[in-house]
Amino acid sequence: MKNIALIFLLFTQVFVSRSEEGMLIPTLLSAFESDMQAMGMKLSASDIYDANNASIKDAIIHFGGGCTAEIVSEKSLLLTNHHCGFSQIYSHSTIENNRAKNGWWAKNFSEELPNPGLTAARMVKIEDVTARVLDGTEGKTPQEMNTIIMANIAKLKAEATKDNHYEADIKPFDFGNSYFLLVKETFRDVRFVGTPPNTVGKFGGDTDNWVWPRHTGDFSVFRIYADENNLPADYNENNRPYQPLHFLPVSLKPRHENDFTMVFGFPGSTEQHTISKELDYIINELRPAQIRMRDLSLSAINAAMKKSEAITINYAPKQARIANAWKKWIGQIDGLKRGDAITVKQNYEKQYTKDASSKPEWKNEYASIVDALNSSATQGKEADFAYNMFIEYAYAGAEFFKLTRALEDELEQLEESGEKASPELIEKLVKQATGFFEKYSVDIDREIFQLQTDYYISVMKDDYLADVLKKGNTPVLTKAIYEKSIFTDLARYTKFVNKLSAKSRKQLMKDAGFNLHFQLSTVFAEKVQLGVQQYFGEKNYLMKTFVKGKYEMYPDHKHWSDANSTLRVTYGKLEGSQPMDGMNYLSHTTIDGIIEKYNTGQADFDLLPRMLELYNNKEFGDYLQDGELWVCFTGSNHTTGGNSGSPVIDAEGNLLGLNFDRSWESTMSDYMFDASRCRNITVDMHYVLWMIDIYGGAKHIADEMTIVR
Repeated sequence: MKNIALIFLLFTQVFVSRSEEGMLIPTLLSAFESDMQAMGMKLSASDIYDANNASIKDAIIHFGGGCTAEIVSEKSLLLTNHHCGFSQIYSHSTIENNRAKNGWWAKNFSEELPNPGLTAARMVKIEDVTARVLDGTEGKTPQEMNTIIMANIAKLKAEATKDNHYEADIKPFDFGNSYFLLVKETFRDVRFVGTPPNTVGKFGGDTDNWVWPRHTGDFSVFRIYADENNLPADYNENNRPYQPLHFLPVSLKPRHENDFTMVFGFPGSTEQHTISKELDYIINELRPAQIRMRDLSLSAINAAMKKSEAITINYAPKQARIANAWKKWIGQIDGLKRGDAITVKQNYEKQYTKDASSKPEWKNEYASIVDALNSSATQGKEADFAYNMFIEYAYAGAEFFKLTRALEDELEQLEESGEKASPELIEKLVKQATGFFEKYSVDIDREIFQLQTDYYISVMKDDYLADVLKKGNTPVLTKAIYEKSIFTDLARYTKFVNKLSAKSRKQLMKDAGFNLHFQLSTVFAEKVQLGVQQYFGEKNYLMKTFVKGKYEMYPDHKHWSDANSTLRVTYGKLEGSQPMDGMNYLSHTTIDGIIEKYNTGQADFDLLPRMLELYNNKEFGDYLQDGELWVCFTGSNHTTGGNSGSPVIDAEGNLLGLNFDRSWESTMSDYMFDASRCRNITVDMHYVLWMIDIYGGAKHIADEMTIVR
């Protein structure tokens, strides 16, 4: 069987393919080594990834399971984005000691703050195990194949973790055409070391999010701790800084247009193979509805945050999570329309079908696959829409649903046992609720619920609506939930759980909040979930064949796999862009632009006095390049969500900066990459170090790093 490990969609009809496209599996970099070196890289593939020896991959960290970070000192100083550490930064902030607002730097190891639940994982090994996973599946039915594959995966994972402290996972790539074993080491003691103030870490706010030019100091600092044997351990005062196998030196060498750049991180997901009918639905139906749902949430949250610092502290992380996807989707739609993505997909599909029909051995397997995929997308979109709207409503909308889900989980266990709730369980639930209500505003939640409910009813088909919503009397339902439900008031909730038993569900069904949750969950389980599972099952089965055909019919193309939160390398250049007619973006910004934006008077561009003082006094230390303090730069590296915090590395393996965003024109790259327009955005280490050393007065932290000039 061919090694179907990397998949690449070549849009020859519209775009000229460039080497920058693609998120490459590190074990397969040797195939791209010469191309990367031709672009200026001085490293070898084994310098980047080596399973048996220290390499750059050992400095790359999966931070909190959703972002990337990098080790930059022999004592495991960890850099990631400010927005990746946002929750931790705010968890250590109060009105009296607002570290988020004012910035903060630990003066020594003893001041570094623990973060329960935060993890930092290092990839130990990546191995192609396709042949072993598929062993014994030939000629079997799909059900039989699945059983065999699951058994083979379990065996391989057990072997990989025998007699060690590692964790193992095996993920399908390319819709099951290939499988890779991923072995990682997870550290559980990750401490907060420092952050710039919000006016730096979030400079530009929603106004600048996903856009260029950018002037955001999007970074924060943490540290990995280990036990006396340098092994992962739970938090303990006696733990010591982890001694890494490799850390990244920091480059303060001058940057230049067209310099080689490499991003190394854990990109979340891309969908490059999306068929034209599905993309049409995403652009014209799904995304507009998702955007509207988040519009409604943000209108309530933003208005409240403007009135209260306490609300801002409690809701800033929530607002950021909601707003991030909201603005990304807006830019994504615009970019895909400007790139005429649907037509590009259609043209490719026509050529694929024509080529598949040209040979008898291809015709039977591939000639009808495009039509089958487009038909499946048309039939499946109704269930898919219902699924995504349910997520927006019940998971990304009103917060009281979090408590209903948590309590129902406990009730299910109680009902199985037939017992009363133990004192320990009651204590746990009360503690959980107390933490929830500390950062909860019933007024904000009420407004979000009422606004979203009206819209949700208007776009959902009756078949997918809870009965209580079919009545259409949102004000009455809202009043019942927010004035009487136990899930919107701590006192009511505490009183109820203190008497919790296996029979409590009957009482809860009279609670308007729980009853809505129950009805929504029932509809989801009985109608939505089944439809989505059927759709994605069929889609994935067809996609496996579609992708296999690309390999077989176009063997000379460079191929890469969709991102799936596994370690990947992407490479390109430090360069600007011309995303639209008459628009020419430079490749970098400077501190002068920060002051220019501040002078507009917009709230998103506010600064603390110290920034103005240092700027006016020209106190820039030795962090200037050609008389300028670089703040951010752009590159033609293919990135996506999950790449936040990823190191942007130069030709010699040194850290240039931290990837933190894409330009608005680039958000289309999850579905279609355009090397002429798509740009990743990086905060420059000149600015990061200036902020730590000169602005923050934390020279001891900057001195930990190995500086290359």
